[in-house]
Amino acid sequence: MTTPSPLLQVRDLRVNVGERTVLHSVSLDVAPGSLVVLMGANGSGKSTLGLTLAGHPNYRVASGQAQFAGQDLLAMNAQERARAGLFLSFQTPPDIPGVKNNLFIRTALNAVREARSEAPLDAFDFLGSARAAARQLGLPEAMLGRPVNEGFSGGERKRNELLQLALLQPRLALLDEIDSGMDVDGVRAVVQLVQKLRAQGTAFVVVSHYLQLIESLQPDTVLRLDQGCIADTGNLELARGIARTGFARAAEPVEA
Repeated sequence: MTTPSPLLQVRDLRVNVGERTVLHSVSLDVAPGSLVVLMGANGSGKSTLGLTLAGHPNYRVASGQAQFAGQDLLAMNAQERARAGLFLSFQTPPDIPGVKNNLFIRTALNAVREARSEAPLDAFDFLGSARAAARQLGLPEAMLGRPVNEGFSGGERKRNELLQLALLQPRLALLDEIDSGMDVDGVRAVVQLVQKLRAQGTAFVVVSHYLQLIESLQPDTVLRLDQGCIADTGNLELARGIARTGFARAAEPVEA
């Protein structure tokens, strides 16, 4: 049985933020439909990796390569990456004052549909899909007509990110602490949506410290990022070990 080619392939990625090198050398593969959990202490570079792959202009790639679906990801701007099927949820989703949530998501969705050579959705059809998805995620329908994230609680912001994910159905989703600020029902909604999209072929890179969520997601691979490098590669046992001992102990050298 042949192994499918990686959807995302990163090799020796080195990233600077201002004058500081945050990622020193990161390499990883993400297969279609797979799920990779990324763990690491605060400041280890987890969010930097996601923002770099998504094309944030403040994160400068000093060296290395990244291929997405056989294309040079680093040669694309942020909009091209999104249209190609890459999705990023923010650790702290920002407000977008004056832009209604439903218009924002429909505009993004139609840009992706255009890239897929699919017909755009009109407002009526989109609202039907958006209302159904919002109900499943426990997001009040009234949120669709409000400015993006303005006045939303932390949990509502994260559910709104899930709504975007559910409607955009990307090829690869980078979820940066999507469970942060979520209640029990919100975490359950994360797991259910990820399982549904994985079954449809979406791949995931999930940043999380929450062992119960990680165990529920059943990742294919768990990576520990330390000082801008992948320090450990494993499975659920790696996540469980980190949960038991913490990152400081995980980073200690093993005695001979």
